[in-house]
Amino acid sequence: MGEKARWYVVHTYSGYENKVKANIEKTIDNRELHDLIHDIQVPMEEEIEEKDGKKKVTLKKVFPGYVLIKMIMTDDSWYVVRNTRGVTGFVGPGSKPVPLTDEEVYSMGIAENPISIDIEIGESVKVIAGPLENQIALVQEINTEKRRIKGLVDMFGRETPVELDFNQVQKLD
Repeated sequence: MGEKARWYVVHTYSGYENKVKANIEKTIDNRELHDLIHDIQVPMEEEIEEKDGKKKVTLKKVFPGYVLIKMIMTDDSWYVVRNTRGVTGFVGPGSKPVPLTDEEVYSMGIAENPISIDIEIGESVKVIAGPLENQIALVQEINTEKRRIKGLVDMFGRETPVELDFNQVQKLD
């Protein structure tokens, strides 16, 4: 069984995300399903709220009503997740769960291994895809988690800031 674990999205009742995560983790332990279900995440982001002139950092769910699960899809793993209290179903057409693509996983910030890129800030790169194809961009910022660079492209005699995916740029030789 050389099946690779993939990320799936599970829809939950609103406010049940952490309960669903805890219940599935309990079931994994009870039924010893660690080889099938590898990781469960409720992505959170920090939000700064200002109340009465004081700044307060709170954690907010990035995708309310959803839980991300890295698992090998089998009848058993599907059944366990699908029948967990609070789960309304997998995201996908009909009853067939569809795994997230690598790009979706990276864009959600749940990359296991953020990719490294052989480009440095201050270097020029050639745009190889998209509307700016064949333009040269001067790299200003590199975000390995989101797999994006921010750079400046010369448009109509002016430097214009652009944001590009790693797969849209190529290092100049």
